[in-house]
Amino acid sequence: MTPDTPDRLLRVDLSTRTVESVPVPEAWLRRYVGGKGLGARYLYEELEAGVDPLGPSNALLFMLGPLSGRLPGESRYAAVTKSPLTGGFLDSYAGGSFPDALVGALGPNAGLLVTGRADEPVRVVVEDGAATVEPTDAWGEDTVETAAAHPDASVACIGPAGEREVAYATIASDEGDHHAGRGGAGAVMGSKRLKAVVARGEPPALEDERLTALREAAAERYRDDETGRWLRASETVESVDFANEVGALSTRGWADGRFEDADAIGVGAVRERATGRENESADADTDDPGGFRVETDEGDYVPRGAASMSLGAGLGIDEFDAVAELGQTCDRLGVDLISAGSSIAWAIKAADAALIERSLDFGDPDGARRLLEEIAARETPLGDALADGVDAAAERFGGDDLAPTVKAMELPAYDPRGAQSMALAYATSDRGACHRRARPIEREVFDGEWSPDRTAETVVAEQDRRSVLWCLIVDDFVGEAFDDLGAAWLDAVGLEPLGDLATVGERVWNLTRLFNVREGVTRSDDALPSPLREPLESGPNAGEAVDRERFEATLDRYYRKRGWGPDGRPTRATVERLDLAEAVDDDSLLASSTSSVPEE
Repeated sequence: MTPDTPDRLLRVDLSTRTVESVPVPEAWLRRYVGGKGLGARYLYEELEAGVDPLGPSNALLFMLGPLSGRLPGESRYAAVTKSPLTGGFLDSYAGGSFPDALVGALGPNAGLLVTGRADEPVRVVVEDGAATVEPTDAWGEDTVETAAAHPDASVACIGPAGEREVAYATIASDEGDHHAGRGGAGAVMGSKRLKAVVARGEPPALEDERLTALREAAAERYRDDETGRWLRASETVESVDFANEVGALSTRGWADGRFEDADAIGVGAVRERATGRENESADADTDDPGGFRVETDEGDYVPRGAASMSLGAGLGIDEFDAVAELGQTCDRLGVDLISAGSSIAWAIKAADAALIERSLDFGDPDGARRLLEEIAARETPLGDALADGVDAAAERFGGDDLAPTVKAMELPAYDPRGAQSMALAYATSDRGACHRRARPIEREVFDGEWSPDRTAETVVAEQDRRSVLWCLIVDDFVGEAFDDLGAAWLDAVGLEPLGDLATVGERVWNLTRLFNVREGVTRSDDALPSPLREPLESGPNAGEAVDRERFEATLDRYYRKRGWGPDGRPTRATVERLDLAEAVDDDSLLASSTSSVPEE
């Protein structure tokens, strides 16, 4: 490796307020590379089965990749921990200025591993390759206020939702513009009394000629790539229009697949209101300009596609300002807007079914906002229940068939009844229902109906590819233009992975599966949520539902292609083939044979 390739880790124990920089085992760097992979390996090593996600023994890692600060596109970091929402493995990502500052601040360290629990609210300040634990008086402030108090640094922090350990609280950066959103990493910070990580640093200058050439070539490929053109033109808000057109836009609590007022909250409406883009200095032809900026009564805001889908169509709200203000509320409170939208939709349907006594309706932004604030404050029985997620609220009040979840994580707004392959993508995601692990909806829509075997093959390939990109921590969309998964980049920095990069991705996916199996995950957790077995009421896919038998057949094919047994556990042969035996010393986690389902 080159001298400036990070090969150490900063360990911070909040209970003792001690900090130590330790070397990363070279074998781990070769097997897991960085980012998600290295974070997963440390989490597997540090935690015993059954550790309370909100207890002091849980670990929270802020991870970078070996190419952080050098790649084109928006820099990102990974927050890796055991999820308080799902009880399983969690990696969540955020971009903006914080990852770049963290690169410079960490120096020779590939990340920050935080354990323990402080006896008072603290912040961790990272600078010049070291870290200090300091008291803070920011407890109680929202994410914007917390960041604004550090004008000389970049901050990743929690808001009131994280402080109160809401199970889907986020870690916010850039004054709430960016979030490590899904799964509740912010709640883990709150449980540790860690209000913020403050990074003071700049990424190293790109002086190596080979790396410079690779960056220029990657930027050019991305500029000409369909994904790059799409993002420069529309950012993620066009996802609303796409999902609506194909009838896969979850609307009014998963009742419909098309929102008749999508134009009012889609990309056209955003462009009309835009005052500029996030990266105002970006070159229009080559750089990623970032999201659109708009002004609302609440101030400056960067709308994302997920906000319009989950807080707009999902709640039947067709006023752009109302959706934007709900998104801003989520950002300031530090709460995942996808889980928040599903929680409010569940409450509306539960009220309609007389399971709870509350006046709530679709299309009511004021009622939604009030409930958001109750969730973040845990100040009412309903808010407190929903703060632990839809499954927890359903366990308390009933209504487990009102909103779909996988492994207790609420589904994003792509409805599998409009794209059946998404059912497998959600069910097998290692962190719970997630469209970022695999998004076969585009290929299915454009290529036509898929067989179970083809669906399984595509989902496996996408999951493995994205695992690689998250080990490098490449901007998701820029990574789609990487034709070699980044092999040339790693060669340039002297990091030689064990096996090709496709194998690294498969290895990491199996490691996170083994973590989840150790936490009790079985085939029954890779389940088809019952609401998806009910037909859509309207749209081009009206009357469509996800067929259970077909889904189970597709899951069988998926397990076979993974080299897992019919119960969803990797086999010893798979573990040995992927050089995972060094991590796994408990044969009870493994299957004895592969699935008996024949190949097609």
